[in-house]
Amino acid sequence: MTDAITFPEGFAWGTATASYQIEGAVAEGGRGRSIWDTFAHTPGRTRSGDTGDVACDHYHRYADDVALMRELNVDTYRFSLAWPRLQPNGRGELNPEGVAFYDRLVDELLTAGIRPWVTLYHWDLPQALEDAGGWPVRDTALRFADYAAAVHARLADRVADWTTLNEPWCSAFLGYASGHHAPGIQDPAAAVRAAHHLMLGHGLAVEAMRSARPDLRYGITLNLYPTEAATDDPADLDAARRVDGQSNRLYLDPILAGRYPDDLLADLVPIAGGEHLRDGDDKQIALPLDVLGVNYYSRHVVRAARPDSDYTPNDAWVGAADIEKIRTGKPVTAMGWEIDDQGLYDILTRVARDYAAPPMYVTENGAAYPDAVGPDGRVHDQQRIDYLDGHFRAAHRAIADGVDLRGYFVWSLMDNFEWAWGYDRRFGIVHVDSATQQRTIKDSGRWFAEVARRNGLPA
Repeated sequence: MTDAITFPEGFAWGTATASYQIEGAVAEGGRGRSIWDTFAHTPGRTRSGDTGDVACDHYHRYADDVALMRELNVDTYRFSLAWPRLQPNGRGELNPEGVAFYDRLVDELLTAGIRPWVTLYHWDLPQALEDAGGWPVRDTALRFADYAAAVHARLADRVADWTTLNEPWCSAFLGYASGHHAPGIQDPAAAVRAAHHLMLGHGLAVEAMRSARPDLRYGITLNLYPTEAATDDPADLDAARRVDGQSNRLYLDPILAGRYPDDLLADLVPIAGGEHLRDGDDKQIALPLDVLGVNYYSRHVVRAARPDSDYTPNDAWVGAADIEKIRTGKPVTAMGWEIDDQGLYDILTRVARDYAAPPMYVTENGAAYPDAVGPDGRVHDQQRIDYLDGHFRAAHRAIADGVDLRGYFVWSLMDNFEWAWGYDRRFGIVHVDSATQQRTIKDSGRWFAEVARRNGLPA
């Protein structure tokens, strides 16, 4: 029998969402257009032509959703602010109606005894800034810092936890290299420049916010992947080195160690040039952090492509068309991602071992399954319970082995617009009927509520 386990006192149990995935109301309250509005309304970009125009209608239903969080025993809610709702053109004065919405949401959370955890950027860049060059140009980093400072000034009296960026790898490489995400551009050099400017924007935003309120907590959220070679063949080992560089070290090293790794510069500078790298950028990016968010979903096992392989190159790995990711035979979620809870332990312990890391939080982890409301009115998602149970236990092992992990936020609070997959992939612990907006707590949600209540897992 699996042993019961208890997490450290004060361990945070939360859920996470993103603005474009849940808010809807894209043309209300003075909100401007984002790159995801443009992308989703471009034929062929999203499954079934789905958009976030309505999403979960959270803009109108936020109070009901906070009540759901209370029922789930959530003590921390990680959500993102919609930059185009607050600065419709990505610059200038804040939109009063946008500020008022987040004022209401934060106050509702605090009244419910739930700690608000703000992410400033979860991929919905104002379209006006993309039209001016987007993340591949340096000015966007400056505009982001201005936005961060302005929003922080309005909410820092009630919000203590501030994340600058969510998953800059996705913004840079899915947005500008593969084009699978907004803005849908396929330009490897632009992706490399975007990655640098995202991190520069992060550092500038941290400086601006900390100078105003040094007593609050500031961090960034990275999607990290344990990465290993399929064999000890030198070509496979080099493939793993390159993928690990672009997936992990491209962010961990400049943020936590103060510089890009030499081998990664050797890989990427020939692709993008080095003009975007300026003196002083390294110090700006490496400003001290109070927390590091880790998003974890799966592991990369890679090799150099074999001549007889039938594979599709991963065009989000720049300059790596000769690398293939292989399956290891583990069960997969509806996303096709192999379930590997040991990978969460591996990445947490690696960061703790290899870097002078601040306290960590698992800021996203979860699984998509084809859930449906049954005849009994319930959603029986035992697979998700099993998935979360395994990953919670891996996190507990990491804590036992010395990792300073202080919280765990499940992705996601509710089924939502899952980016290019539209409404076809369900990650929520609350089921949402897109046609009626009816919310139904899944079995996994009821199970999570008990885990949060007892701060641990039963035998």
